Amino acid sequence: MAKPPKAHKPRQLPSRKQILEFIEKSDQPAGKREIAKAFQLRGSDKIALKSLLKDMADEGLINSTPGRAFHKMGGVPKVTVLKIVEIDGNEAIGMPERWESDSAPAPHLRIKERGRRAALAVGDRILARTEERGQGHIAFMMKKIAQSSDMLMGIVEKDERNRFWLKPVDRKIRRSTAISDLGEAEVGNLVLAEPVGRGTQIKAQVKEVLGDPFAPKSFSLIAIHKFEIPNKFPSEVVEEAEAATKLKLSHEDREDLTHLPIVAIDPADARDHDDAIWAASDDDANNVDGYKAIVAIADVSFYVRSGTKLDKEAYKRGNSVYFPDRVVPMLPEALSTDVCSLKQNVDRAALACHLKIDSKGKIISSRFSRAIVRLTGNIAYEDAQAAMNGKLEHPMKARALEPLWACWKLLAHARDGREPLNLDLPEKRVVLDDQGRIAEIAVRERLDAHRLVEDFMIAANVAAAKMLESKKSPLIYRVHEVPSREKLIALKDYLKSFDVSFAMGQVIKPSVFNSLIKQVGEAEILPLVMEQILRSQTQAYYGATNMGHFGLSLGSYAHFTSPIRRYADLIVHRALVSACKLEQPKPDNIQIPPQSGLSADMAERLDMISEKISQLERRAMMAERETVDRYISAHLSDHVGEVLKCRITGVQNFGFFATVEELGGDGLVPVRTLGVERFDYDEQKQQLEGVDSGVTYNIGQKLELRLVEANAATGSLLFELAEGANHMSGRYEPRRGSTGGKGKPHRKGTRGRPANIRHRGR
Repeated sequence: MAKPPKAHKPRQLPSRKQILEFIEKSDQPAGKREIAKAFQLRGSDKIALKSLLKDMADEGLINSTPGRAFHKMGGVPKVTVLKIVEIDGNEAIGMPERWESDSAPAPHLRIKERGRRAALAVGDRILARTEERGQGHIAFMMKKIAQSSDMLMGIVEKDERNRFWLKPVDRKIRRSTAISDLGEAEVGNLVLAEPVGRGTQIKAQVKEVLGDPFAPKSFSLIAIHKFEIPNKFPSEVVEEAEAATKLKLSHEDREDLTHLPIVAIDPADARDHDDAIWAASDDDANNVDGYKAIVAIADVSFYVRSGTKLDKEAYKRGNSVYFPDRVVPMLPEALSTDVCSLKQNVDRAALACHLKIDSKGKIISSRFSRAIVRLTGNIAYEDAQAAMNGKLEHPMKARALEPLWACWKLLAHARDGREPLNLDLPEKRVVLDDQGRIAEIAVRERLDAHRLVEDFMIAANVAAAKMLESKKSPLIYRVHEVPSREKLIALKDYLKSFDVSFAMGQVIKPSVFNSLIKQVGEAEILPLVMEQILRSQTQAYYGATNMGHFGLSLGSYAHFTSPIRRYADLIVHRALVSACKLEQPKPDNIQIPPQSGLSADMAERLDMISEKISQLERRAMMAERETVDRYISAHLSDHVGEVLKCRITGVQNFGFFATVEELGGDGLVPVRTLGVERFDYDEQKQQLEGVDSGVTYNIGQKLELRLVEANAATGSLLFELAEGANHMSGRYEPRRGSTGGKGKPHRKGTRGRPANIRHRGR
C-alpha cells in the first residue's frame, strides 16, 4: 500500500528586510521565482510571497521591471528601461525612464556594445542589463523597445509655418514636441498629450485640455502632474472614510476633558485643526510655581486603522501638500476637515498629552490618554496676540490665553537654556486675490502667539518620544543630524570673505552658530550669514534610529502633533496607543479592523516606512516650491524689461542665480551675458571672478538686474546685468590677444562649458 504524501509544512516567509537584502545582493534579475527558490518556498508559500511582494510594491519599497524582476525603490535595477538622452562620440548615454529616489538625481549610464545593434538616437528606449562599476553603473543593451505612453504636459503653440508644437512646462525639458493631433485644443491651452512615434520622430497627440496655463489654478496642477502627486481619492477609500465617521465616541472609554477651556490657535484661514492647548497653575504642593498643561491632538488613529485601504492611501501620499490655491490632503475631507478636525463647541476624539512643568520650564512628568474634548474657541494667531497686547477684547483671554502665556514663559525659559539654532529668517507667503492671482508676497509676521504654539508642540513631541522610549516601543523619530565637515568647511570659506572667523575642530552645537549670528550683530550681511548657516545644515528626515535633533538641541524628538497631515505622526499615535494600553473596545456595526495601535508587521518595517515618507516629504517640498515660483513668475511677467533689486543666491560655472529682494523667485544670469571677459569659477568659494577686471560675483552679493524673461509655465526667470551695453548684449566677443589666431574666437570649452569660463577648485 502506497504511503500518503507528506503534508506540506509551511516555511516562514522572509521578512521585508531579508527580501530587500536578497534583491540588492543578487547577481541576476530577482523575480518572484528567484526569491521563492532562495528562501526554499513552495506551494501555498509562493501565494503568500506574491501577496507580500505586492504589499511591498504598494508601500514603495520595491518596484518591478520588464520581465517581472524586482529592485529596491530608488536603486538601479539589474534589468531596466533606459531612455537615450545623449550621444557622445560612439557611445549612447541613457537614464532610467523611471527614477523613484528624491534624495539623489537619476544616474547617467554609458551604453556598451552599441556597435552590434541598430543605431540609437536621442529619445530611443532600450531594455538594458546594468552592472555596478566603481562608484557608478554601465549598461548593456538587450533590445530596443516601443515608445512609452507616458503623458506629456505642455502649452500649445503655433509657429510661422502654421505648425503646432507642445511647449514643455518642465524647465528641465528644453525642446518642444511637434503636435500631430491637436484634438479640441487651441493655441495657448495647457494640455496633456500622448507621445507617439520613435526616436527623433516623436510627436504628441493631445488627449486632454486643461485650460489656460496662466490661470492660477493651473500652476498647482502642473506640479501635481509633474511630481505624480495623487490628488483624487479612489471611491473605496472615500467610502471607508465615510464609514469611519460613524464611529461613536464613548465617554466610558475616554477621559472627559470637555469641562476645560481648551483652545486651538491657528492661522485665520486654517481648514484642519490638528491641535489644541490648555494650561493652568499646578495645585500640586510638590510643583510650586509650576503649571499643568494639556496638548490635545486629533485622534486620527481611532478612525484610520492599520491595513485598511484608507491607511494604504494615506501612506501612499505620506503628507498633505499645500499650494497657494489648494490643499491636496493626506486624508479625505470627511476626516481631515470634519470629524478629525478639532472645532469649537463640538465633541471630538483626541489623544491628550498631559504635562507637568516646573518653575524652570522643565517637564517633570507626562502621561497620555484617549480623551473627548470640546473646544471653547478656535482663535487666529493675530487675534490671540492682539488680545494679549490689550488691543482686542476677547472672551477667552482670562480663562484660556493668560494661563497659556504664563506657562509658555516657563517653556521659553527652558528653550533659551538649551540654546537651539536661532535662525529668524523671514517666511514669505503668497496672498491671492478673488481671481486667484497674486495680490502680494507677504512676509509672515513672527508673533509670540506663533512661538507659544510651537513651544507647546515641541514639548508634546519630546514627551511622546520619551514615553515610547520608556516603554521600549519602536517609533519613528524626527532626525536632524550635525552638519557634515564638508559643509562646515564651505561655511568657513564663505565667512572668511566677510572677515568673520569660524574655528574648525570645536564641538559643533547650535550655540556655535548662534554665537556667529551675535558676532555679526546688526550688520547688513546678517541675513546673508544666516542664510548660509541654514545652507550648512543637514536636511531633517524620519528614521527608526534615534540620531537626535541638532537644530532644536534635543536628544529625543518625534512628530506627534499633526496626524491629519503627516503619516509619521499617525505612526507615533499608534505606537502610543499600543505602548500605553489605550486600545478601545471593537466598534459595533462598523467593518474596520479592531486594532488602532501599532501592528507587529508595521513595527517590523519602520525603517522602510521612514525612508519612504521622508522621500514623499521632499517631493511635497519641491512641488510647493516650484508652484510658488510659477506664481512669482506670473506676477513678474508684467515687469519684463525693468531693473530690479536682486541678491545672488547661487553661483555655478555657467552663471549665477539671483532672487528678487522682498519678493523671491530665483532667476539665472548666464555667464555669456557678463561680457567678453573670461571668468574663473571657484567651486569652493562659489564665485565667478573676471580674469582681467577682478570683478567677482558670489553668494549674497546685492546688485541691480534687468528682467529679460518671466516664464510662468515653467516658473523660470532670466536676468542680465543692468549696466554696460557690452554686459547686456549676450553676444560673445573675444578679448584681443587672448587667442592663438588673429581675430579668432576662443575655442568652445569641452562638454558644453561656456567658452569664457575656466574651472578651478574641483
